[in-house]
Amino acid sequence: MRRTTGPVIEVETLADFDHRVALGTRSLAGWHLQSIDLSGRSGVLRSLPVAGALFLGCRFAAGDEDSVRHRGGIVFPAVPDAPLDTYRGSLYTPRDLYDSPSYPDSLDARAYAWSRQPRDLDLTLAQALHDHAIDDALSAWIESRRLVGVMGGHALARGATEYADAARLGRLLSATATVATGGGPGAMEAANLGAWLSRRSSEELDQALAMVAAEPSFRPDIGAWAKAAFDVIEAFPDGAESLGVPTWHYGHEPPNPFASQIAKYFHNATREAILLEICRAGIVFLPGAGGTVQEIFQDACENYYGDEASVAPMVLVGIEHWTRTLPAWPLLTALAKGRPMESHVHLVATVEEAAELVAHH
Repeated sequence: MRRTTGPVIEVETLADFDHRVALGTRSLAGWHLQSIDLSGRSGVLRSLPVAGALFLGCRFAAGDEDSVRHRGGIVFPAVPDAPLDTYRGSLYTPRDLYDSPSYPDSLDARAYAWSRQPRDLDLTLAQALHDHAIDDALSAWIESRRLVGVMGGHALARGATEYADAARLGRLLSATATVATGGGPGAMEAANLGAWLSRRSSEELDQALAMVAAEPSFRPDIGAWAKAAFDVIEAFPDGAESLGVPTWHYGHEPPNPFASQIAKYFHNATREAILLEICRAGIVFLPGAGGTVQEIFQDACENYYGDEASVAPMVLVGIEHWTRTLPAWPLLTALAKGRPMESHVHLVATVEEAAELVAHH
């Protein structure tokens, strides 16, 4: 949880800084200022005590950084050559990551290319600082929200019946919770799309599905794939919020633009654990392959050792898929037998059944 009062105060916008100063603060001791442009606040910085203040990636007017350090402030400068703000104070939006019409020139592509360099201290430190900042921003964003997860295969093509099913699932779940996905293509994108259009009619959802089907996959052209999504967002603005939690570890899989907020991490293990942890309203697992199976049993492990009050529903959709194609269901039920999680694991045939189970949890 972000701290805004007490011995440590986290300040992440210039407006918040100005507001606190205007209230009559007499010292910046204990303040953690993150990625703020303070180049126009020389007078304030030089008039107030700064010993014990922490400045993370802030920008200063000439001479102010040396003044702050000399008077006991701790300054962490921007990491050299990092293409992104390692101290950012908020989650990404789709337009933050797709900041160029040419995908290879976008922040998302530049960050992935940078992450593939030989690892050295600067790179390791920058990625750790970035992921910590995303953790902090995500913690603040989810504080007042009830999240339900949707997991499923990344290879699911737009235009497929299963893609439309995943979109309907996202639309249904948004009636009672905020949808969270892995933030990538396939079933994840479809669920975020359905959430975005949850205030629209089913006919409008069908229209949007037809629009994106013109570019079924992010291969071979991520730019065209993303543009089809942004065309839908432009045609149907002011959609409902949802969350995507992708990773540059799988940088060849671009983030989908339908998640209104994106918590993108460099470290996949961190991303996987956090995504499962925050979905306290339960998780729906659509048909998938290795990654989805891993997520099922990672979630099952948390529920296996949890007490009944902490167990959230696990709903697997697709009887044939989860009992024959990839028979995760028999093992899951055997694992759950006699545990508090036993009554919280479900296998259903349709997304409508899945949404109904989650809504009544």
